Amino acid sequence: MTINKQFKSLLVHCITEHKENVYRLAYSYVKNSEDALDIVQDSIQKAFSSSGKLKSAESMKSWFYKIVVNTSLDFLRKHKKIQVVDENTLESYQPGNVDVYQDIDLERALDELPTIYRTVIVLRYFEDLKIEEIANVLSENMNTVKTRLYQALRMLRVKMVDESLKEET
Repeated sequence: MTINKQFKSLLVHCITEHKENVYRLAYSYVKNSEDALDIVQDSIQKAFSSSGKLKSAESMKSWFYKIVVNTSLDFLRKHKKIQVVDENTLESYQPGNVDVYQDIDLERALDELPTIYRTVIVLRYFEDLKIEEIANVLSENMNTVKTRLYQALRMLRVKMVDESLKEET
C-alpha cells in the first residue's frame, strides 16, 4: 500500500510539473484547446489506472508522455473525418489579419508532416526530450528516432525553402 501511495504522489508531482508541456503536446496533435484538455484528462486517468505497468520512477516522465502521445493518436483515429478548429486558430488563418504568431509558416509546415515525423520534432524541439527519451515514448529504437528526426528536419527545410520561394515570386 505504501508503494502505491508513493507512486501516486510521484505521478501527481510529475503531472503537475509538466502540465503545460503535456497540454502543448496534446494540442500539437489536435489543434483544439478543448480536445487537448480532454486528452490530458484521459491520459491522467490512464496513467493512474495503469500504474502497475511502470517499471521505475525514473522513467515516469517519458512513460506519461507516451500515454499522452498514444491518447492523442487514438483521438485522431476516432475523429478522423471531423476537423474542429478553435477561434484563435481560425482567426490566424483569415486573410487580412496581421500574423500574431510569427512562425505561422513553420506551424503550417509542421502540420503537413506525416505524424511519425511531426511527433519526433515536437518531442525533441518543443518538449526538449532527449533522443533516448523519445525512443522510450514512441517504443522505437534510438537509431530509428535519429533517422526520423533527420528526415523530418530535411522535409521541413524543403517545405520552408519552397514557402520562401513562393513569397518571392
